[in-house]
Amino acid sequence: MAIPSFVDRVTVHVTGGNGGNGCASVHSEKFKPLGGPDGGNGGDGGSIILRVDLDQTTLVDYHRSSHRSATNGQQGKGDHQAGSKGGDIILPVPDGTVVSTPEGEVLADLVGAGSEYVAAAGGKGGLGNAALASSSRKAPGFALLGEDGEERTIVLELKVVADIGLVGFPSAGKSSLIASISRARPKIADYPFTTLIPNLGVVVAGEHIFTVADVPGLIEGASEGRGLGHDFLRHVERCAALVHVIDCATYEPGRDPLSDLDTIEAELKAHGGLEDRPRLIALNKIDVPDAKEIAEMVTAELEQRGYKVFPISTASHEGLDALKFAMAEIVEKRRAEEEKPDTTRIILRPRATGGPEFKVKKTPDGGWLIQGEKPERWIRQTDFTNAEATGYLADRLNRLGVERQLLELGAVAGDEVTIGDAPNSVVFDFAPEVQAGAELLSRRGEDQRLDEDRPAAQRRKDKDYQYHALREGEIERPKDLSEYGQGWVEDEVDLTPAEAKAAQKAAEKLARKQARELAAAQELEAERLYALGETIDIDAESNN
Repeated sequence: MAIPSFVDRVTVHVTGGNGGNGCASVHSEKFKPLGGPDGGNGGDGGSIILRVDLDQTTLVDYHRSSHRSATNGQQGKGDHQAGSKGGDIILPVPDGTVVSTPEGEVLADLVGAGSEYVAAAGGKGGLGNAALASSSRKAPGFALLGEDGEERTIVLELKVVADIGLVGFPSAGKSSLIASISRARPKIADYPFTTLIPNLGVVVAGEHIFTVADVPGLIEGASEGRGLGHDFLRHVERCAALVHVIDCATYEPGRDPLSDLDTIEAELKAHGGLEDRPRLIALNKIDVPDAKEIAEMVTAELEQRGYKVFPISTASHEGLDALKFAMAEIVEKRRAEEEKPDTTRIILRPRATGGPEFKVKKTPDGGWLIQGEKPERWIRQTDFTNAEATGYLADRLNRLGVERQLLELGAVAGDEVTIGDAPNSVVFDFAPEVQAGAELLSRRGEDQRLDEDRPAAQRRKDKDYQYHALREGEIERPKDLSEYGQGWVEDEVDLTPAEAKAAQKAAEKLARKQARELAAAQELEAERLYALGETIDIDAESNN
């Protein structure tokens, strides 16, 4: 099957590059075997970018090759070496390309040289363990995974950017007209449907310069798919005005200028969106004697309908100057009505903020479903073969408030919790006893919090929640704070290893001091009794 040279609608599958994984590495050198984490970050994946190129006039390249993929980012390395970024893929498209989803949702309308649209964004690279180190996690034994690039299917549709659109029946003389008033050289022949693609011509009328589009011929039923013109009706949507080119010299039975005009107008109305465009009537081929008489007969009727009528001949060039200046007048009026920005503006449309960062829903089977950009992105970044990385994910979810909301909604230990939608979802059993904490006394790559019960950390989180709730006015401040801190037991106090060692030393010092004070008090009591002449039971005193 032959591939057409002009294609104005294609479906393209685009895939952004995947982000590189972060590196988990520890610096090691002579006399310094544990020099700290030095794993670098992974590189970002490349993106697929559509860019308007004025040299492009068709989408045929994407008809031949409809799958485009960007390169992946490289993995990070030790010694703080970040992975290289994936290269972006620039896809040149003609001016006037509309980008939409297969369902018809318009994503971008690319008009003007250099206009760009990111069709598929590359995935972010994962952080290395050097970037994850903190005061409470000094030597992370894990790194984050890179995110997958965006993958989507888009529809590219070309709508010619022209000031004037020529419409009419096949062989009405549209191609001859555009060849007569511009330097465009479309194919011209004496049989219907000679024009198979839209042709553009640049017209100069005095000081005015504008473009004219020659649309393939329309016939009755074109809006429903008959003939060739139905595929090109979209190309007149951007035009400031339409010119009806009517053949006054046709010998086909049942055709005359008035019926031809009514038929074409009916097809334009069925297509929709063109009711506000000014119309001009060009009665063509008046170089033929019979055609000139027919043009004179219908001119009055057309003017009564409100049209400006121009009898023309593309062969003798009669009436072309008047038509050109009439078209220029409409174009200049349209341009004057449009706002012209002084400089090129880059429009940024950030996503709305201020709403909840995640949502929790109860599933019909009694489980819980967590949806949100942050939680779903975090599970894609987590290496679940590493227990410490899993504990880090638990930290992030707890700080986000996922566990608290689950408890408030009635979740209990053992409930099934799902984060994200299939097929990339993660399912786990709810364990509210797993808490966030400080530096871990465990081997690298492990997280002992998965097996520990730490009520002190939960109590600290509760007090932190109460503090922020008081500041936001969500709860009332208690009048009596005398009970604060009561009921604590010593083994519930959450201390770091350094704090525990210092507390032990302080307790031993206090015990020695109390022992000395007790011995001194006993000695004074014994002297007092001896002075009074009382007998002292040495054995009893020693036992005490």
